[in-house]
Amino acid sequence: MSANQFYGTGRRKKSTARVWVSEGSGDITINGKPMDDFVGRADLRMIIRQPGEVTSTVKRFDVKATVRGGGESGQAGAVRHGISRALIQVDENWKSLLRKAGLLTRDPRMKERKKYGRKGARRRFQFTKR
Repeated sequence: MSANQFYGTGRRKKSTARVWVSEGSGDITINGKPMDDFVGRADLRMIIRQPGEVTSTVKRFDVKATVRGGGESGQAGAVRHGISRALIQVDENWKSLLRKAGLLTRDPRMKERKKYGRKGARRRFQFTKR
């Protein structure tokens, strides 16, 4: 890791993202692909860009991320969390802005496990009266 490259780990659901932020023109690359190719949905692209918008650094830093596990939504959330953590290393003053926007808190919500004797986590089998 060079002097002008900053690292952050982000997690959400079953996804883990390793994120490197460096001075640049605002390019976001995830798993070797441009963000627009990797993420199909516009709302998830907006989620990934949030830390840059909060700190007003959208066009100032290049982001390179590798993300594994989970689905689209979890991966987008993990990348956002990783970018936020990396930006704190760039400038400690952004911590309060990012914290206020809720971007530093790891979302603890996970899939609830299936219980025995049930169809899913909470769903019961259909009740028959007779």
